[in-house]
Amino acid sequence: MTNAAPPAAGRIHEFTTQSGADTIAVGRKLAGLLVPPQLLILRGDLGTGKTTLVKGIAQALDAAEADEVTSPTFTLVHEYDGARDGKPVKLFHLDVYRLEGERQLETLGLDELLTPDALVLVEWGEKFKSIRKKATGEIAISSAGGDARKITVTLKE
Repeated sequence: MTNAAPPAAGRIHEFTTQSGADTIAVGRKLAGLLVPPQLLILRGDLGTGKTTLVKGIAQALDAAEADEVTSPTFTLVHEYDGARDGKPVKLFHLDVYRLEGERQLETLGLDELLTPDALVLVEWGEKFKSIRKKATGEIAISSAGGDARKITVTLKE
């Protein structure tokens, strides 16, 4: 795993991973950068490691073990209770790939999830204008050949 920019530098962080274990490790590192409340879009093709990254974030927050975190493809939302600096943190992992439009999205109650102690990570959120408007940043994952991945985290000021 290489980190092209130190975590303290700027609002864009780039990482290159060589394996799923590396991606989980980057997720653990990212958990330290994400201060609630946050709504982040997880962008990447199928199989690039979006859920794998969430495994590391959940692990770092003591919200779940990596093997307990699964894709919410059919359930749409997974909720985990964790902590950061002794304070409770809610981690919501959403997958809106199967939703057809804003009307279906409204039934998820996204606004109710965005509490002051929440980190909301939305796979395929770029599909929806309302999510793009509310997002405080984006995590883009792309294949860098084989099991390697490029992970770019952009946080809005």
